[in-house]
Amino acid sequence: MKLVTISNVSKQLDISTRTLRYYEKIGLIKSTTKPDYAYRVYDEETILKLQQIIILKKLNIRLKKIKEILLSNDAVTAISIFQEKLYEIDENVNALNTIKSIVEILVQKLQRSVDISLQEKILADDTIHELLKSIAPIKNNLKENKTMDELNKASEELSAVHNVRIVYLPPVTVASAHHIGNESEDVSGNRMKEFINTSNLCAIKPDFRLYGFNNPNPDESGNHGYEFWVTIPDDLEVDKPMKKKQFAGGLYAAHCIKMGNFHEWQDFGKWVMQSDEYEYDRREPLGMDGTIEEHLNAYSFYKDYNKSNEFIQLDLLIPVKKK
Repeated sequence: MKLVTISNVSKQLDISTRTLRYYEKIGLIKSTTKPDYAYRVYDEETILKLQQIIILKKLNIRLKKIKEILLSNDAVTAISIFQEKLYEIDENVNALNTIKSIVEILVQKLQRSVDISLQEKILADDTIHELLKSIAPIKNNLKENKTMDELNKASEELSAVHNVRIVYLPPVTVASAHHIGNESEDVSGNRMKEFINTSNLCAIKPDFRLYGFNNPNPDESGNHGYEFWVTIPDDLEVDKPMKKKQFAGGLYAAHCIKMGNFHEWQDFGKWVMQSDEYEYDRREPLGMDGTIEEHLNAYSFYKDYNKSNEFIQLDLLIPVKKK
């Protein structure tokens, strides 16, 4: 049976090695071992399954639902999930049609009097009230009526990928867990878990924050390093193999994702590059060109670790500065 390395699978399917490791962690796929070879390899059956996962992801099927499809022995589960997706698509189409109708009416009103003030007239409260009345027949022609609350919710969902915030990370003292080599994220993560437990960090600094980043990025073989930082009191002693460091902090663009949605790094990076107000500001840490990730529920994760909690959300952070 042909076995393919994680780096080659990443290149062939245009999917990050980190995403592959995450899929394995949540049970979507399995890797195998190769004699005298330290890195993950995948057989043909797993690669076929990955191709199916990629197709389903492009159809915006959630990972939980994808797992249900892959684990089912017949088509009943897939049919049910696809029908749910069709209903969801109809909901979004209806919302977009309603938005289109509102915009068309705005254009028509403005075209009738080009010197009218948009802020003072068209968007005034009384005008909006009348405008909503005027589009009621259009809304009734859709498959389902849409309230303004439903419309607002749909609009937020459609624009969720653009929910970028600008945040300031203050200078802090951190304890670093770093490993270069096979399974670097797991090795450094286990070191961090042990440090947090033995130092009783949940009790002495319950507001601690946890950051992570590649250091260095993966090479041709897929080998790479990973480093975790946890914020600590300035006077806390840190023993080897952990290291005590200073993080300068600074201004960052932040975008929140669900764990596993690492593909959103690409769109997030495009947002920064296209911003009229901010520009990329490369600085430490340099393993991911200055970008870092923050695990947003670190305290609850480590405090109740034995309850098998999982990290649910990440903030993707890109260093920026004002143009």
